[in-house]
Amino acid sequence: DAIDLNRDCTILYTSGTTGRPKGAVLTNQALYSRINANYYEYRVRPTDVFLQCLPLFHIASNVTWSYACGGATNIFLKEFHPLAVLDLIEKYNVTTALLVPTMINTLIHQPEVEGASLSSLDKIAYGASSIPPSVLSRAIDLLGCGFLQLYGMTETSATTVLRPEHHDPINRPDLLPSAGTAGVGMDVRIVDDDDRELAPGEIGEIACRGEVVMRGYWGNDAATAEVLKNGWMHTGDLGYKDSEGFYFVTDRKKDLIISGGENVYPAEVEDAVYSHPDVEDVAVIGVPDEKWGEAIKAFVVAKDNAEVSADDIIRFARTRIAKFKCPKTINFIDSLPRNPSGKILRRELREPYWKDKKRAVN
Repeated sequence: DAIDLNRDCTILYTSGTTGRPKGAVLTNQALYSRINANYYEYRVRPTDVFLQCLPLFHIASNVTWSYACGGATNIFLKEFHPLAVLDLIEKYNVTTALLVPTMINTLIHQPEVEGASLSSLDKIAYGASSIPPSVLSRAIDLLGCGFLQLYGMTETSATTVLRPEHHDPINRPDLLPSAGTAGVGMDVRIVDDDDRELAPGEIGEIACRGEVVMRGYWGNDAATAEVLKNGWMHTGDLGYKDSEGFYFVTDRKKDLIISGGENVYPAEVEDAVYSHPDVEDVAVIGVPDEKWGEAIKAFVVAKDNAEVSADDIIRFARTRIAKFKCPKTINFIDSLPRNPSGKILRRELREPYWKDKKRAVN
């Protein structure tokens, strides 16, 4: 019998970074469109060997289907370890690997990467969270392959794509923080709170539409109505489009910090702190403050054997961003809470500071 493209096909659960995971329902048409879009963006060939480093309950499973449908070989890594990645690339002549930024950062800090045989590697695809341009630039130089960024979410698949030709630290360093241009089959726009499209350079919510977008959330009509409005999926991410059509994601809408009446985007602060040579990882949140409404707090993972103080990092950040954007306080911790797809669970960091408040913002 013919397949009904409008019938529900599968449910993929969201990562739950802002609350309880929700089941995104995909129709046959949506899954088929995702497979085709990935096939195009990844430039799949039958001779490819694809290394899947992410769990198959994740949206990354859609990429695995694209390689399978293209007649390529799939290699699955049950549990990430950087040395296992290097070993599998060499053993199976892997041509493409899918990683999240934290995995890339860990990989390039392994001494063994210098002598690894990576000649078969054509590209590394990445997504799920932002990556500091300094880390991306080093990875491009060290690994000697192409890079492909896919920005999206479980509900949308690849909304925008920064393709290999745009990963150019020498000639276009300005594009390294970008999420790229609209993905194949996608319409993307930046809108204000009244759903009006904004001009290039103006920050608003990223909205998209296309056949890949979910039908809705399983058993949750209220949440569906909140994000699917006027035919567009509202991502909850803030960003802007430049004059060339490249999109830049500034932050999650719910992660925005308002301090002293000024908008502060955690990603910008994190990039500044991350540039410090003794910082291994960082996350920024807003905490209650009587004077400013919200004060900026950074959670920092220092590099092994580093002797760095909170004052050192704050002074360093002030050389890179405006003083009002810099952290007021810093907590040093051993590791940041992350979900299986590598996204920082800011709500876990925020919870102790806001649990006795009537609302989670000031």
